Amino acid sequence: MENRQAGRLGICFLILCIWACGGRSGIPKSLRLHNHWEAYYNPPATYRAVLGEYRSPLVFANGDTVRTAADWKRRRLELKKEWLTFIGTWPPLLKGQHFEFLDSTRRGELWQYRVRFYWLPNQQTEGYLLVPDGSGKRPAVISVFYEPETAVGLGGKPDRDFALQLAKRGFVTLSLGTTRTTKEKTYSLYYPDIDHAVMQPLSALAYAAANALETLATDARVDASRIGIVGHSYGGKWAMFASCLYEKFACAVWIDPGIVFDETKGSNVNYWEPWYLGYYPPPWRQTWSQTSTGKESLYTSLRKEGRDLHELHALMAPRPFLVSGGYSDGVERWIPLNHTIAVNALLGYKNRVAMTNRPKHDPNPESNRLMCEFMEHWLRPHQ
Repeated sequence: MENRQAGRLGICFLILCIWACGGRSGIPKSLRLHNHWEAYYNPPATYRAVLGEYRSPLVFANGDTVRTAADWKRRRLELKKEWLTFIGTWPPLLKGQHFEFLDSTRRGELWQYRVRFYWLPNQQTEGYLLVPDGSGKRPAVISVFYEPETAVGLGGKPDRDFALQLAKRGFVTLSLGTTRTTKEKTYSLYYPDIDHAVMQPLSALAYAAANALETLATDARVDASRIGIVGHSYGGKWAMFASCLYEKFACAVWIDPGIVFDETKGSNVNYWEPWYLGYYPPPWRQTWSQTSTGKESLYTSLRKEGRDLHELHALMAPRPFLVSGGYSDGVERWIPLNHTIAVNALLGYKNRVAMTNRPKHDPNPESNRLMCEFMEHWLRPHQ
């Protein structure tokens, strides 16, 4: 217990030192001068360096403390392996495939293409590829949600057209969604099928997003080194797992997914559901309950063992991410985020973890503007 407390104090000291002394922020002068972004990269004083009861990702499974960047490299591999063991190891990625273009539509200064590709070894999907006018390779963002129409502005849901907004700012965007399973109210992806899934659904979704990135990267108009991902709510959970588990995502925006387990938020942060981390073969009962049903599942096992999603966040370091927080992710979420700040501090980086906040779960024009600014900064579409 004394070693654990000493380690926690050491990590707090490390965070405070990096704030005091600075680090490799990677933020150009133009953004550094914007005081509102400085605030989004730094917790308010109440939460600064507060680590709570979360297990530090800077401690190896054997209890040793991560002290160097080389140590973190080994710890990161260990941590990722642990989580893939929990949620299901992925099949090999589906590399070498290209989009099948089904149709095209002109939308102002954009081309919208309906595309098809394999995102699971035994399942194709369709989505929308938005390509702005211009030449040369562009940065790209994958948007994920219940269905692909919403993010390209065809779903009738206000302030959720993330792919369209980003395309208007110069990004190539790919909008994806689980249309069929959403209609069936099973909501997720199940491999090889819903009755015999070998991965938790959120692992399957992350794997599908990784395959989407690999396919998008083959498009001659896309810079494969500058691909990000964004999602809201259900899509935010999907984007979070995908970006944390697949290193080729250059940055990410998670829009109010519930970034850690929290049963006080009811069905907004419902990782216990069988389409997230509580999978069991159908028929399902008591879904969309306000709290976990108590059924023994991976979710309940993780809770009993004191594991939480801040361990996944740490896998992002030093890649940048923004939590666009609403009802599910209030300002108190800086406590788990401080653990990733500590990892970045150890690696010599600051200003890689950002959070904005609003009262409601729904995104709004201001939160969307900040989401776009964040993607523009880190992926630099106009460079």
